[in-house]
Amino acid sequence: MNQTRTFLILAWLMVATLLWMEWNREKVAPVAAGTPSSQTTGAVPGAAPASIPQAPSVATPSAPVAPAVAGAAARPVAGAAAPVTITSDVLRLTLERGNVVSAELLQYPQTREAGSPPVTLLDPDPSRFYAAQVGWVSSTSTAPTHEAEFVPEGGRNDYVLDAEGESVSVPFVWTGPDGVTVRRTYTVRRGTYAVEVRDEVVNHGAQPWQGFIYRQLAKVPPITAGNWMNPDPESFSLNGGVWHTAQDGFGRRKFADFIDDGAVNQRGTGSWIALLQHHFFSAWIPDGQDETTVSLHVDGAGARSPHLIRELGPGVTVAPGQVATTSARLWVGPKLVGLIRAEEVRGLDRAVDYSRFSVMAVLGEWLFRLLDLLHGLFNNWGWAIVGLVVLVKLALFPLSQAQYKSMAKMRKFQPRMQQLKERYGDDRQKLQMAMMELYKKEKINPIGGCLPILLQMPIFFALYWVLLESVELRHAPWMLWIQDLTARDPYFILPVLNMAVMWATQRLSPMTGMDPMQQRIMTFMPLVFGVIMIFFPAGLVLYWVTNGALGLLQQWLLIRKYADDKPSGGKPAKA
Repeated sequence: MNQTRTFLILAWLMVATLLWMEWNREKVAPVAAGTPSSQTTGAVPGAAPASIPQAPSVATPSAPVAPAVAGAAARPVAGAAAPVTITSDVLRLTLERGNVVSAELLQYPQTREAGSPPVTLLDPDPSRFYAAQVGWVSSTSTAPTHEAEFVPEGGRNDYVLDAEGESVSVPFVWTGPDGVTVRRTYTVRRGTYAVEVRDEVVNHGAQPWQGFIYRQLAKVPPITAGNWMNPDPESFSLNGGVWHTAQDGFGRRKFADFIDDGAVNQRGTGSWIALLQHHFFSAWIPDGQDETTVSLHVDGAGARSPHLIRELGPGVTVAPGQVATTSARLWVGPKLVGLIRAEEVRGLDRAVDYSRFSVMAVLGEWLFRLLDLLHGLFNNWGWAIVGLVVLVKLALFPLSQAQYKSMAKMRKFQPRMQQLKERYGDDRQKLQMAMMELYKKEKINPIGGCLPILLQMPIFFALYWVLLESVELRHAPWMLWIQDLTARDPYFILPVLNMAVMWATQRLSPMTGMDPMQQRIMTFMPLVFGVIMIFFPAGLVLYWVTNGALGLLQQWLLIRKYADDKPSGGKPAKA
């Protein structure tokens, strides 16, 4: 009995520690030493040159090795063409020199306050620099990098997708000195965050033109402003890059580890690259048949330098008088699982980062599907969470029934167990043998309560990340004082209820066989868990309170049931 209780205490403490560590996993931003004001004066876009990508070292006849060119994340220079704005029902994009420099998500306000401006995902501000860039490199010809002067071809600076239209296209053109032009067209469609970006190379010259296209996402890592009492939501999820190729699968890396964890140089088909943050992400998705090379770079030496994830390829050869085209999709938007799957890109749903571990990620995906179904039934994410608890309890009912039945029997036999403890005193071996004989005689399973708890822990961890990652729950209310399930309870009512439920459950649980130190630790467990959950998302605490309350009710009913039965035998078992 002592060993079992010790195991449970250690397991609970371990779970508490893991939850706290996961909660703070990315709270410390990857910033250089010093104040924020001094950090932002380091490497910023345009302040420090970096290298444009080189072609793969193993080149095909149509894909020559390209030289390095300076300026990987530079900002537009003075005298460039005026910005072009494209507005749809969900996006407002600003383009300069053929690159997306700003993206506003019109259906997602920054806060719940009325009149709050929309979330700005891509941003030209040097301290928050974030851009989607496209360029070409060539070892034999002049090629337009993402710094080249792509000029708007439509003669307008403002495009709006009206109520009658389904899409709007905006062309840019670059003209080279050797008769080669590159026409880049952005096509925005209604109701989607995926923008089609098509490059058409036309060779009006007398010589073949060879080049590689590259696409990259460049971002200055954010500074999280929260603390342990008021966490910054940006610290909840992975802030960094993820990528996928059909040959090497899925990869992920935090901004702080872009360089320290070694170079990335993955070549293959079926690739995509992305930069993730809390609830939102951007991604380049080339054609699934294109062979590309994925790599990571930092434009400078400081932690506040632009960090880049890049895909290079494919290479093209355009004969005189011929035309070559290549296209990709640029996703700039929320982590909406339904819309992401609609893109039919292998592995792209992993951008919804439920866990770094594949098993937990799959469990999180299934939990969200179930939550989504329940939301369709209740039309409220809070009640969907309550419904999920009920379904989990029903699924684990046989195990939890055995758990509470065992605990009810142990509670009924507490006087007998106490008599055994008094009889054998400090003789632990005889005490254990006597208690095991009692368990066997009365058909009590002393470890029957462990398995249901252990089975629920993966669900708890997976749901933790589902609630943090799911933009569908962002600003979603439950009722009364809970108006955002992904934020902490503003009045700490749910954490206090959780402590009360845990304390009541503990009062119904037998502590026979535990020494005074173990009993004191058990007494403080509700307080420990209550403090930890104070800053958890309200939806997660709602899940745990509902689960604990249903378990408490089930345990109370079973205790009443077995309290009516008289213990078999009137004397303690002999050793």
